[in-house]
Amino acid sequence: MYSSSESLGVRRPFVLGLALVIATLALYYPVHGYPFINYDDGIYVTDNVHIQDGINWDTVRWAFTTFYLGTWNPLTWLSHALDCQLFQLNPAGHHEVNLLLHVINVVLLFWVLLRATGCPGRSFVVAALFALHPINVESVVWIAERKNTLSLLFFLLALGAYRWYTRQPRIGRYVAVALLYALGLLAKSQVITFPFVLLLWDYWPLQRFAFRRQGVSGSSAEMQLAKSEQQSFDEGRKAKSEERFLWLLLEKLPLLVLSAGSAFMTLESQRAPGDKILYPLSIRLETAIVSYAQYLRDAVWPSCLAVFYPHPGNSLTAFQVCAALLLLLAITALVIDRWRQRYLVTGWLWFLGTMVPMIGLEAVGYQGMQGMADRYAYLPFIGLFIMICWGLSDWAEHRRISVVWLAGLSFVGLSILTVVAHRQIGYWSDSATLWSHTLQVTNRNWLAENNLGKILMSQGRVEEGVSHFLKATEIYPDDPVSNMNLGIYELQRGNSTEAIERFKKALISSHDANLRFAAFNDMGRAYSVLGDTARAQECFAAAEDLRHPR
Repeated sequence: MYSSSESLGVRRPFVLGLALVIATLALYYPVHGYPFINYDDGIYVTDNVHIQDGINWDTVRWAFTTFYLGTWNPLTWLSHALDCQLFQLNPAGHHEVNLLLHVINVVLLFWVLLRATGCPGRSFVVAALFALHPINVESVVWIAERKNTLSLLFFLLALGAYRWYTRQPRIGRYVAVALLYALGLLAKSQVITFPFVLLLWDYWPLQRFAFRRQGVSGSSAEMQLAKSEQQSFDEGRKAKSEERFLWLLLEKLPLLVLSAGSAFMTLESQRAPGDKILYPLSIRLETAIVSYAQYLRDAVWPSCLAVFYPHPGNSLTAFQVCAALLLLLAITALVIDRWRQRYLVTGWLWFLGTMVPMIGLEAVGYQGMQGMADRYAYLPFIGLFIMICWGLSDWAEHRRISVVWLAGLSFVGLSILTVVAHRQIGYWSDSATLWSHTLQVTNRNWLAENNLGKILMSQGRVEEGVSHFLKATEIYPDDPVSNMNLGIYELQRGNSTEAIERFKKALISSHDANLRFAAFNDMGRAYSVLGDTARAQECFAAAEDLRHPR
C-alpha cells in the first residue's frame, strides 16, 4: 500500500507533465487557422504530386529513392504523404500534427531528463524552456519543417531507451536503441551526432565513466606514504577508467555505422542538380564561429528572429570573428574550470556538437545561402537549457536562496519567453506578414524581397511586386527566381528582348529542372513574338527534353 507521500511523489511528475502539455497547446493554439506559406510548403506538400497521392507503394518507393531538394529524408516524406491522405490540402491538419509532435517532444524531454537525473523541478524547467522558447517557433509553425519535430521524437525515444539499455545491457535493448536512432536519421540527418551525445550522456547524468583524483592529508611521513599509496590507487583507477571509456567507445560502433550510412546518403543527395552557393572554407569557418555566438545571443535574448538570414559572405569583420571566438573560448574555459559540475560539460558539448551538421561547414540544402537558421537550434539548444537550469539551481542552493524565490524567477522568465514566442507565432499568420517582418529585421535579404514580390503580384499589386524583384536582383544579381519573375513580367508587357535577357540569366545560374523548363518555354514564346522561329524551336525543344528526357 502506498503512503500519501509516495502517492504525492508519483503524482508530481504527472502534474508537471500535464502543465507542460497545457502551456504548449495554449501558446501554439492560433496555428490551427494558419495557411500554408510560400516557402517550401509548396515543394514539400501543396505542389508535390507524389505527396498528394497519399501512402501507397509508389510514394514509398519515391520517398526512399529521391534526392529531391538535395536531401534524403524518406520518413519525413511519408509523414507528409500521410497528412495529405488524412487531411488533403487543409493546412489545419498539417499544423496540428506538427504541434502534436512538438508536444510529445516536450513531454519526452521532461521524462528522459527526469528518469536520468531524478530531478523533477530542473527537468521541468528545461522542458518548459524547450516548449516555450521563441527560437523553436519556426520548427513548430512551419509545415515544411516536419523533419525537425519528427527526427527529434525518435532522438529522444532513443535517448530514453539508452538509459533502459544501460541498466541491463542486452542485445535486444541495444537493437531497440539502434532502431529508434535509424528512424530519426530517416527523418532528418541532423541527429547524426547521436552516438556523440550518448558519450556525453555516459559522462552525465548516467556517470558510466569518470576521471577523478582524491587528495590526502596528515603528517609529512604519513603524507608521503599516503601519497605513494594514493598514486598507485589513482593509477589503477585511471587505467580502469580508460579501459571503461574504451569499451564505451566500442559500444557506440554500430551506431556510428548508421551515422556513416546517413552521411553517405546526405553527401550523395548533394550531387543531385540544384541551386547551391558554396563559399570558400575560410569564409565558412568565420561564419560558423560568428553563428555560434549569435545562437548564444538568441538563447538569452531572442529578438529579431526571422525565417531566413542571408549568408554574410565576406562581409564579416575581423573584430566580429575575434569577439565571437573569444566568447566561445571563455565559456569553454569556464566549463573546463568547473568540470566537477558535469552537466556543464555535457550541456556545452551537446550544444557545440549537435550544431556541427547545421553550422554551414558543409553546405546542405539552403545552408550555402544562409549563415544560420532558427530551426537548426531545435536540438542543440537542449544542451544550453540543461546548463542554465542546473547551473542556476546549484548557484541558488549555494547561496541558500529559497526554492520559492527560484520558482518565482523561473515563472517570470518563462512568462516573458511565452509573450515573445506568441508574438513570433503571429508573424507566421500569412506569407505577406512573414516576409514583411523578415525584411524589417534583416538586411539585404534577397529571398524575402523575392517572396514578398510574388505575393504582391498574386494580389494584383504588380508594380509593387516588381520593385521587390528588382531589389532582389540588386542584392543578388544571379538569383534565378527573381530574374525569372522579372522575365515573365517583361514578357507580359511585350518587352520580349528584355524578357529573353532575364530568362538567360535564370538559366545560367539555375540547375532546377522545373525552373529551367519554364525559362526555356517562356524564352521560346518571347522569340516567337520577335519572329525568330529557329531560336524559338530550339527553346521549345530544350524545354521538351527537360520534361521528357531521352
